[in-house]
Amino acid sequence: MGDAEFDIFPFIEALKSNITGLPNGTVIKRTQPSAENFLADESCITCVNGKLVQDMILRLQNVECGEVEIQLQWIDLPGSKGI
Repeated sequence: MGDAEFDIFPFIEALKSNITGLPNGTVIKRTQPSAENFLADESCITCVNGKLVQDMILRLQNVECGEVEIQLQWIDLPGSKGI
């Protein structure tokens, strides 16, 4: 099946910033593919409808070939402490 890793720290840092009033589609941070990450393409943290979203395409390791596409979104649950 393969495996891949990603760094969640840039997403958490973006969550701590103030995104109130940002236009839909505003890019907060861009991460380029490199030898140090599993990204197959540029990954952007974007403001979408008042929420932060990060789309990633990750190259799978320990398999012949393959990629997985994921999207991160933060959801505050009632009663949770948040970040």
